[in-house]
Amino acid sequence: MRYISTRGQAPALNFEDVLLAGLASDGGLYVPENLPRFTVEEIASWNGLPYHELAFRVMRPFVGDSISDADFKAILEDTYAGFAHSAVAPLRQLDSNEWVMELFHGPTLAFKDFALQLLGRLLDHFLTKRGERAVIIGATSGDTGSAAIEGCRRCENVDIFILHPHQRVSDVQRRQMTTILGENIHNIAIEGNFDDCQEMVKASFADQGFLKGTRLVAVNSINWARIMAQIVYYFHAALQLGGPLRSMAFSVPTGNFGDIFAGYLARNMGLPISQLVVATNRNDILHRFMSGNQYDKDTLHPSLSPSMDIMVSSNFERLLFDLHGRNGALVKQLMDDFRQNGKLSVEQERWTEARRLFDSLAVDDEATCATIAEVYAQCGEILDPHTAIGVRAARECRRSMSTPMITLGTAHPVKFPDAVRKAGVQEPQLPPHLADLFEREERCTVLPNSLKDIQQFVSAHGNRGKPL
Repeated sequence: MRYISTRGQAPALNFEDVLLAGLASDGGLYVPENLPRFTVEEIASWNGLPYHELAFRVMRPFVGDSISDADFKAILEDTYAGFAHSAVAPLRQLDSNEWVMELFHGPTLAFKDFALQLLGRLLDHFLTKRGERAVIIGATSGDTGSAAIEGCRRCENVDIFILHPHQRVSDVQRRQMTTILGENIHNIAIEGNFDDCQEMVKASFADQGFLKGTRLVAVNSINWARIMAQIVYYFHAALQLGGPLRSMAFSVPTGNFGDIFAGYLARNMGLPISQLVVATNRNDILHRFMSGNQYDKDTLHPSLSPSMDIMVSSNFERLLFDLHGRNGALVKQLMDDFRQNGKLSVEQERWTEARRLFDSLAVDDEATCATIAEVYAQCGEILDPHTAIGVRAARECRRSMSTPMITLGTAHPVKFPDAVRKAGVQEPQLPPHLADLFEREERCTVLPNSLKDIQQFVSAHGNRGKPL
């Protein structure tokens, strides 16, 4: 398996090199040169497999010969053994043919554990094999940071620096990051928004001189391994509900387009999926594209669903690459124009092609709270605000009542108590392993919205507290 850049100018890499590279050298994102495809019979034969065994079947083609089957199986089994539910990603029924797939039974109570618990183990495997050390710089709007720290905290060969927007994540989200203490763990609160954090990560990849030769690795959803791991639970859900002998529809709360792009890939790999719903909040750049072919930057508005408070969706470029016939030069021109003008549209036939699969909805805070209250009254399930947005979008955009509609439950509601309280629902309690979260010591550094200050901090505190 080889990987190519969406902008067509970077060298093709194998899985190991893509994992360690993150962003392509031409500024693009890596995607498989050729996507594996499974037959209906092959997918059906996986019915009843434990989650880690299903994960091996789905991900094995992407890994190629970069890691042995035995090592990969052991890593996957270890990764998902740490989840609190034996089904790993259980389905809860809300209504007739309507389901939520709970993706929050990992250590940090968010869907990102599925990929980042695996990514940390893969990083340690490859860095140990190479005898190398790496620096991770990641940006988070809330959940990626804690999942990345939890996934990499025991890595012997990694120093991790997570940037989050100061005072713009929930208290639980912040404490899940800042209470994990270690010489190789550094939390940085940026006096700006998530897009500022994300831009500084991208700029650091573009010019890595401040690292003085140490490898820089990405843990954000631009890293292909993140997308790869998220493909699995689409197959998992479908197999629970009669797939692949019947088609499925999914509603996905998404800000950076990574989680729903994984569903798009699952469909292209042979899983029958008839509809993908882009569910977003007031920060609705993806909805504006899907509904009107207008991918335009707008003012960022803080919301009750902060993980989707994003102006620019990084992984959208991967979809653009496919919509433009995998023409890297065309995508590069589009992204260059977008960077200059903050606006992007595609040719009508390309947009029409996307709309055959995708629908979308933007849900404001009032409707989010109403949905939390409505679902609780109907069936006693408490939704976090992001999942509530997914359910609202599923109900309003659903094309067929005979097709199972599955909303991705992206986070445990305990992480967002303000939204649950505003919905008039009693907030749930922290699970036992986090019961003392608000008594734990925090460690965090607040820095100005300045790339120079960030890079100086990383240079001074890398290598387990020693200057790089």
